[in-house]
Amino acid sequence: MAMLEIKDLEVFYGVIQAIKGVSFEVGEGEVIALIGANGAGKTTILHTITGLIQAKSGHVFFEGQEITKLPGHKIVSKGIAHVPEGRRVFADLTVLENLKLGAYTRKDKKEIEESLEMIYKRFPRLKERRGQLAGTLSGGEQQMLAMGRALMSRPRIILMDEPSMGLSPIFVNEIFDIIQEVSKGGTTVLLVEQNAKKALSIADRAYVLETGKITLSGDAKELMNDESVKKAYLGE
Repeated sequence: MAMLEIKDLEVFYGVIQAIKGVSFEVGEGEVIALIGANGAGKTTILHTITGLIQAKSGHVFFEGQEITKLPGHKIVSKGIAHVPEGRRVFADLTVLENLKLGAYTRKDKKEIEESLEMIYKRFPRLKERRGQLAGTLSGGEQQMLAMGRALMSRPRIILMDEPSMGLSPIFVNEIFDIIQEVSKGGTTVLLVEQNAKKALSIADRAYVLETGKITLSGDAKELMNDESVKKAYLGE
């Protein structure tokens, strides 16, 4: 059984149909990449999964349970974390305060402290800057903070929206290394990413989205060698 299953999803913005009958699944432990041009509907799909947008029709199942109509906070408490596009850290709070907000669904103080230590081990820079205001961090550090905050909820699956956007090449490599580590640590990853080459290089499988429809899917390495994918997304 798939951990996350999307079935016949249709989403509208007013009269404009953004998502046209999309179906796909994410198995436990997989890294799945959703690639496509700007405006293809990738972010809309993530927002629908996490309850930020209501689907017009179709279904979202998580671990066999339908979550299509659940409010966002209930979806988070089931073990789904979302790292939104543009990072969205709380600029006027410290790094530590941002991280603690990620654990708001958890009660056990000792476990929260253990998670903090784990995050600091994975992101040494966040430990160095834990007393600093999040708004004073560089773009790459803010992206690390957004990822760390999502991981503080101990999610079963993490949805990442354009994690490499606007980052320098050095930080892009670092962020992708971290995504692989997160996956090796047992967290399933659904990755939306403009940098198709990077996304396909770390994903198990991938889906190509064009104007609200899935046009191609398969093994990520195979898609990397697909002529149409090379031409459209890999700049070859």
